[in-house]
Amino acid sequence: MPEMTLRQIEVIRAVMMTGTISSAAEMLGVSAPGISRLVKHTEEALDIRLFERKAGLFVPSVEASAVFDHVREVYKGVANLQDAVGSLKRGENVALAFASAPSVAQVIAARVLKRVRDRYQSLFIDLNILKIEETVDYLLLERGEFVIMSSQVQNASVENEKIAEARLLVILPEGHALASRSEISVHDLAEEQLIGVEPSDPYGALTASPFRAAGLEPQHAMRGRFAQTVVSLVRQGLGVAVIDEFSVAEAELPGLVRRPLVEGSTIDIYVSRKKGRVLSGFAEHAITHFRRELARATEEGPGYWRQS
Repeated sequence: MPEMTLRQIEVIRAVMMTGTISSAAEMLGVSAPGISRLVKHTEEALDIRLFERKAGLFVPSVEASAVFDHVREVYKGVANLQDAVGSLKRGENVALAFASAPSVAQVIAARVLKRVRDRYQSLFIDLNILKIEETVDYLLLERGEFVIMSSQVQNASVENEKIAEARLLVILPEGHALASRSEISVHDLAEEQLIGVEPSDPYGALTASPFRAAGLEPQHAMRGRFAQTVVSLVRQGLGVAVIDEFSVAEAELPGLVRRPLVEGSTIDIYVSRKKGRVLSGFAEHAITHFRRELARATEEGPGYWRQS
C-alpha cells in the first residue's frame, strides 16, 4: 500500500477543515486545481474514497473516518512539535548553568546575561561565583557547562581558551592625593595603605605581579578574598588597590577614582570547559557575548578612567 506524504496529509486536512477545494487552496496559499488534482491522486493511490460531494461541499466519507482520525493525531503531534520548538527558542523548561570568577561576574556577567535573556526570555540561568580552586570539581562533575576565569584551570581533563585580556589599574578613594595624577606607578603605592588579595591566591598573585616585577613586595594593610571586597574597602577610604579593569567596568563608580598603572600589566581571561563536552546553544550564545562584552569594556575603559 502506498504511503501518504506529509503534503497529502496537509491537503486532506485543509479540505476536511474548510469543506471546499477553493477554501483549502486559499488556506494553503496554492491554486485550487492543484488541490483538486492532489486529492484525486491520493484517493486513487490509496484506493479509498476520502470525501463525498454534497451540495458543493467535500464531506469526509464514512469509510475513511479512521484515516481522518489519524490525520487529526498527526497534526496534533505537529502542533506539539511546534510548541516544543517555540519553547526551546524562548528557553522554557531548559537551563544554562555556568560559573565565573568574581571579577568578571560583578559587571560583565550581568551585561552578558541581559543579552542572553533578550534572546531566551524564559531560560533558567544558574550563575555560580567560584574561586579557581573550585572550578575542577564544578566542570568535571558537570555542575555547569563552562567557567570564566582569570587563570587557566590546571587539569588534564579541562581545556582553556583565552577570550580577553584585562589591564591592571589603580583604584583610589575620591579626594586621595594621588587622584590628581594621570597615571600611577607601583612605586607611588609603596607608602600607601594597600588593600589586596592574598598573593598566594592566583588572582592575588596576578595583582601583585607588577610590584614584584619592579622589585617590590606588596605590603597589604588589609586583604579581602574577592576583588569586590577590595573595591568596597577602597570606596570607604581605607586604602588603595591594584585591580583588574573588569572588576570596575561600570561607567559610574561613586566614591572611587580609577587610574592607569604606569607599569602596564595585564591579566588574561579564559573560558574553561570539560574536554569533549558539547556545549548547548545557550552556552555558546553566552560565551559569544562574553567575548563581545569583555572587548567592549576594554575598548571603553581608558575613556572613563581618566574622567573619573
